[in-house]
Amino acid sequence: MTNPVKIPRMSKPEYDNLIKRQYISRIAFGACDHPYIAPFLYVFDGKFLYFLSTKYGRKIEYFHQNPKVSVEIEEYNPDLSAFTFVSLQGILEEVQDPAKKKGVRLQFVDMIYEKKLSPVVLTALGHAPDDPVDVIVKEERSAVWKLTGVRDIVALKNG
Repeated sequence: MTNPVKIPRMSKPEYDNLIKRQYISRIAFGACDHPYIAPFLYVFDGKFLYFLSTKYGRKIEYFHQNPKVSVEIEEYNPDLSAFTFVSLQGILEEVQDPAKKKGVRLQFVDMIYEKKLSPVVLTALGHAPDDPVDVIVKEERSAVWKLTGVRDIVALKNG
């Protein structure tokens, strides 16, 4: 029997670069009978990942029951000739400091402009697509979450 080929691991600089390039993640919540996975936009300050979460839905219930999560970020070619992903297990904390929340919200506004995202993305953050993007800073329709206490990182690449 032949041994399976293992996907190579990424170095910290490689997965940090992946995290910096991307802006969509998936968060798996475990506070339910079956894990619940939801997509989230994120920003990365070089040390922490931050997310905006609407203040309704299952994710809020699961977050309050158990803030331990897995966050997955990926990048791949459409034909899968090359792919990378990083999975981080940690704890979500709701940011309470008003100045920090405003700073994170400003990072989201900058990211939306830099990535030239459609205004429809605002609906994922509790706003109408015809709202100005800076409404994210002016109105707190979403909670600001920070991933902390990362205990395990799996980062793999192929290609």
